[in-house]
Amino acid sequence: MTVKISSSDLRVGMYLHKLGGSWLKHPFLRNSFLLEDQNDIKRIIQAGIKEAWIDESKGLARESKQKPKQEQIEELTTEELPEEIVNDEPVGSMDEEIHRARKFCNEAKEQVKEMFNEVRMGKSIDSEKIVPIVGEIEMLIQRNTSAILSVARLKTHDDYTYMHSVAVCALMISLAHHLGLDEEQTRLAGIGGLMHDLGKALMPTDILQKPGKLTDAEFITVKKHPQAGAAVLQKNGADPEVIDIALHHHEKINGSGYPDGLTSDDISLLARMGAICDVYDAVTSERPYKKAWDPAYALQAMAKWAGHFDNKVFAIFVKSVGIYPVGSLVRLSNKRLAVVVEPSVDSLLKPKVKSFFSITAKAAIPVKIIDLATPSCNVTIEGPENPDKWGFKSLERFWL
Repeated sequence: MTVKISSSDLRVGMYLHKLGGSWLKHPFLRNSFLLEDQNDIKRIIQAGIKEAWIDESKGLARESKQKPKQEQIEELTTEELPEEIVNDEPVGSMDEEIHRARKFCNEAKEQVKEMFNEVRMGKSIDSEKIVPIVGEIEMLIQRNTSAILSVARLKTHDDYTYMHSVAVCALMISLAHHLGLDEEQTRLAGIGGLMHDLGKALMPTDILQKPGKLTDAEFITVKKHPQAGAAVLQKNGADPEVIDIALHHHEKINGSGYPDGLTSDDISLLARMGAICDVYDAVTSERPYKKAWDPAYALQAMAKWAGHFDNKVFAIFVKSVGIYPVGSLVRLSNKRLAVVVEPSVDSLLKPKVKSFFSITAKAAIPVKIIDLATPSCNVTIEGPENPDKWGFKSLERFWL
């Protein structure tokens, strides 16, 4: 049975099902978990959260002396319960995890879209619809980082803004793990990634959906979205760190960014992370006015943008997505072109690939799976290739 109790009555051993108050203020990345540390209870109380729901079937029940009168117990029916995130299924194959990630992204996209629409209408952010997304992405990152990061990169013109939010959230959480950030900072990074472009909900739709290049006047208008998003988040009681990501994810280390022209250490770590994740997902996504960059090619290009990103954070970012992310077109030492389909557990330079084209013959060849990490394999990657150079389209068919 799930019951509501005062946060001050929480005890180690109870199974936390849900916290009351604004989800933007919740101090945890996870949505539901067993309380095993007294410090977690302190964090809940210090966050100003007055109420919590516990599941007595999964942990300690409330103490009898604290049991409220029956009519005061708020029992939640199955229909009222938010979907719980459970990570007890064994990790499947790459194909299975990609299928799982695609299913999640389709659902998350609709929830984010609804959130943007509600913000356009001046409504508050509905926590019951949005709160599970960050926790679900965290679970998918833990299961198979490449699967969720690769799937989230795929977008159509119509759903770009919404899927971009999901993708940046996933990239932020993955990067936070690689940077060794604690759970609270990881939670803030994830929420900030999901909400970083919320201000675009208040920008003119004709400008956002324009198929061609923006005019100078239109670009000036769009550049107001960081302040607009920060204002919405502040109104909804978001953490300062989340607001900062929305406000400063377009700042650059050399001071040429906007809206405040901040430089170096004046830009927070989370905002510097946001800048990298935002740009990477943007350039590797298909847009009406440009083709998506190949993932490995994008990393190579971004590394050359002096003064744009924090170099140390960018180096860790490359490790988090892989030098050759899933979907990258690469040139092999045996004069073949191949698409990366699965990362190697032990080496960033030796993923599993599908070769499909002969450079020498300039012709398609039978698709062959090559695990470059196999000890007996003498084939290596010589570098990334630009699909446009070869006229390739829809390379997703090799890994989806």
